[in-house]
Amino acid sequence: GSKFKAFTFDDEDDELSQLKESKRAVNSLRDFVDDDDDDDLERVSWSGEPVGSISWSIKETAGNSGSTHEGREQLKSRNSFSSYAQLPKPTSTYSLSSFFRGRTRPGSFQSLSDALSDTPAKTYAPELGRPKGEYRDYSNDWSPSDTVRRLRKGKVCSLERFRSLQDKLQLLEEAVSMHDGNVITAVLIFLKRTLCKEVLFRELEVRQVALRHLIHFLKEIGDQKLLLDLFRFLDRTEELALSHYREHLNIQDPEKRKEFLKTCIGLPFSAEDSAHIQDHYTLLERQIIIEANDRHLESAGQTEIFRKHPRKASILNMPLVTTLFYSCFYHYTEAEGTFSSPINLKKTFKIPDKQYVLTALAARAKLRAWNDVDALFTTKNWLGYTKKRAPIGFHRVVEILHKNSAPVQILQEYVNLVEDVDTKLNLATKFKCHDVVIDTCRDLKDRQQLLAYRSKVDKGSAEEEKIDALLSSPVSSYSLPLQQSQETVHKVASCVCSQGLERIAVSRAM
Repeated sequence: GSKFKAFTFDDEDDELSQLKESKRAVNSLRDFVDDDDDDDLERVSWSGEPVGSISWSIKETAGNSGSTHEGREQLKSRNSFSSYAQLPKPTSTYSLSSFFRGRTRPGSFQSLSDALSDTPAKTYAPELGRPKGEYRDYSNDWSPSDTVRRLRKGKVCSLERFRSLQDKLQLLEEAVSMHDGNVITAVLIFLKRTLCKEVLFRELEVRQVALRHLIHFLKEIGDQKLLLDLFRFLDRTEELALSHYREHLNIQDPEKRKEFLKTCIGLPFSAEDSAHIQDHYTLLERQIIIEANDRHLESAGQTEIFRKHPRKASILNMPLVTTLFYSCFYHYTEAEGTFSSPINLKKTFKIPDKQYVLTALAARAKLRAWNDVDALFTTKNWLGYTKKRAPIGFHRVVEILHKNSAPVQILQEYVNLVEDVDTKLNLATKFKCHDVVIDTCRDLKDRQQLLAYRSKVDKGSAEEEKIDALLSSPVSSYSLPLQQSQETVHKVASCVCSQGLERIAVSRAM
């Protein structure tokens, strides 16, 4: 046999693997050692040699090549600490030398260096496989551009080293040039904490991008005081007024909120916003009066509408449309002079006719007050004739009535008022207004559609008999309704009379 031992890939005999094992044993303790103040430590090896030096490499190689089985057992015993490696590790990397300081910490080992080796009190572990360029991660000498790049990558780094105003502004400029909102906000938070507000406002006034980010950040965190100071410094009076007005959202008491809104009326808003602020104050004032009165009526139990339909919520701080619906539901018949009258609300807040009719229709249809619905669309001309008119269109009226389970007779009346024939037929078919469909098909002289619709009505019903009667008659007799025939006769008669009068006038003239 050969006298030489065959080359193997056994990790136990590999010199580099032993060094890696020692590194793994050390890394397993990373979570138990304070890593906050490692900036003042030098990086040296177990023996005190500077890491990466030639002498360190030679000594480490020589020492490991002569390692005995006992030394390997010691390395294995050090690996027993790996059970702690399941704990979460910090995202940023720090020097391993910071973990071996030879000091006692409560709840930890007596001495970490003693636990790992028999060397003197101050021993250090080497960094294996880490480029020298990364060593700067453990220091605080980053430039503003390096700091911003680290922040953009999500790495933790301290901004406290930037103490002068020039350094802080340079840091802000770098952050803005990166076009990353998170980095800009992070730097602004640092400047907000370390600069007085006068200096901060003055510098941001000429940096509009950073200024917009700060305004948005202050709105998000609700720092109204600083935001008001900033708008006041920038002389943005309208934004200052709007920001002040927004504070009413934090006032829960209705009386206090009303008084606060009263103080907002004189602020320098635009003309449109000033009208809204005045309306808001007036509405809340009305709501307080209505709420107090209705609460009393409801507790007394003597008003029928409150007994049949108890209130589900308070009217306080509700929008104008909700207040109008409430008023149309509970106070529809009240005189215009009362604060809770729907007509009073319509005139006070200049509510458009379409909005008023839509809201009143929904409220009265919910109560199934069909007479009120009819009166809502009935108008009189100067001659006293009545006519149905709907600012929202009768097709929407039909849909709202059906949603509130109106009877078929009511639906048919309003479906007939829809002017467009196709829309009328679609609505009548959808909501099963059979008479409307039959009469419309008759007026259109459409036997085919009438025949097709016959299968959709109940057998033996009055509608089926009506369809059969029309289909069995000659086309000329059912295509022209009786009412239409009478109208035609009147038109012909009037035409003959007018022609006769014209002839008499001509004969007299001759």
